[in-house]
Amino acid sequence: MIRSDILDVADVALGDGQKYASIFLLFQKRCEYEPSAITKSGFLSNLSKCFIHCTRKGIYMLNKQKQAPLYEAVRTFIERDPISFHVPGHKHGQVFSQQAKAELQSMLKWDLTELNGLDDLHAPEGAIAAAQQLAADWFQSKQSYFLINGSTVGNLAMILAACQAGDQVFVQRNCHKSILHGMELAGVQPIFLPPAYDFEKQRYTAPSTNMMKQALNDYPEIKAMILTYPDYFGDIFPLKVLIETAHANDITVLIDEAHGCHFSLPFVPVPSAGELGADIVVQSAHKMTPSLTMSAFLHVYTDRVPMKKVSYYLQMLQSSSPSYPLMVSLDLARCYLANYTSTQYQTALDYIAAVRSNLEAAPYWDIETNDDPFKLTLRIKEHLRSSDVQALFEEEYIYFELSTDRHLLFIFGLEPTFPLDGLQKKLERIKHRLKGLKHAKIEVSHLFFQDRIAPLALSYHHMQALDVKWCTWEEAAGQIAAEAIIPYPPGIPLIAKGERIEAATIKKIKQLFQLNIGFQPSHRQEGIYIFDMPEGE
Repeated sequence: MIRSDILDVADVALGDGQKYASIFLLFQKRCEYEPSAITKSGFLSNLSKCFIHCTRKGIYMLNKQKQAPLYEAVRTFIERDPISFHVPGHKHGQVFSQQAKAELQSMLKWDLTELNGLDDLHAPEGAIAAAQQLAADWFQSKQSYFLINGSTVGNLAMILAACQAGDQVFVQRNCHKSILHGMELAGVQPIFLPPAYDFEKQRYTAPSTNMMKQALNDYPEIKAMILTYPDYFGDIFPLKVLIETAHANDITVLIDEAHGCHFSLPFVPVPSAGELGADIVVQSAHKMTPSLTMSAFLHVYTDRVPMKKVSYYLQMLQSSSPSYPLMVSLDLARCYLANYTSTQYQTALDYIAAVRSNLEAAPYWDIETNDDPFKLTLRIKEHLRSSDVQALFEEEYIYFELSTDRHLLFIFGLEPTFPLDGLQKKLERIKHRLKGLKHAKIEVSHLFFQDRIAPLALSYHHMQALDVKWCTWEEAAGQIAAEAIIPYPPGIPLIAKGERIEAATIKKIKQLFQLNIGFQPSHRQEGIYIFDMPEGE
């Protein structure tokens, strides 16, 4: 955490409290100062240096960051009460199903198309270009792109732009399915880095530095490395060391930072992958910041991947009719972050602490500490099923982001969102019902990913020439999967397409089905499609 005395000094020395404290904290975080090394006298003695960076650039930046050019352009267009002889067919909400017209009409006015004054996402020169530039300024990137097909399209585009067919690519095995899809489209050869297992938290984390060094010795021709940071639970790992090691070996670093858009805030004590030196970073704006679902950012931080290639693949993969509500929400989400104050942050932390206090002192779970202060994880005791606990919460209309065989994940907003007294009453009812819940020892497998650095059993090119067939789980061990098997959420495949199926993984999948965990694709309780391998292969 950033010490309160730094906030006090920033307030006194620069004045205008929260705004200039924000500037200083952003400067402090970006320049990698250690909070313990900054004292009041040290700060004041370096005040001139701080002013060079903060007063000339930071204050100007924050003043600019109050603008939301795309939002302003669309709002101005709507205020002119335009007549539509263009798409979309709802005509500013005037033509719509009567059962929902009243509720949605005001929103439908914002659902426009590429008209004069509203710019074009795929050839931005006006309001969208200005909005993307403000995003680049805030996230300190060379170029930031608005994504309207989620971080999924960002992951696909960054892999296609950075890699060529046949390239060997390091990839964290517990990655999102979109990373695997991107590698398949690019025709690369993935080399999976096994994640470490945290026995205390009872879940996989990230590949270790030693694992990467070993992998570099085994695969010296690697062209790119794809990692997930933070993980779904908001925990991080020593990413900077991995990035520096990769760059020292001329390896491009691509980061799926879906859950880290808010790391740009100077108050959050977690650095973004962009700050740590990554080449391209993709963020789901809608996950942790106030933006609409499917809205995301792609940030380019270095010249390792040509920006023209990134733009080309985004133009290819994204809709040619981009959603203006999504793009406006990205513009406003960036504006929200840039004007978020230390008071708002502290209010949010106090609120989260109060929720945590209400959850404590229960014999049914342990509360984990996550690196991301806006996430809270319940680790359910082994005598209970997490699905049973989840069901009790949902009967009180409390919904989690994620339920695993052992964990329930809370994701908080950047501001308080519901009354604490109402939550406390609901939690008391849940705890009372848990007392009467039938307890049973639940056997759950923990280790199911391979613990070795390994490529796929088949190349993507080879897979295209093979037929597939159905195989029951009882006969699947040792076969090569023709599809991914994915608990969703979080969307991390337990079996990847082209991977040889392990008995331990089958056991884990069967246990998750028993716990009513959702899977993609559906209807895979009995088996999986595998490649029909010719004799002798």
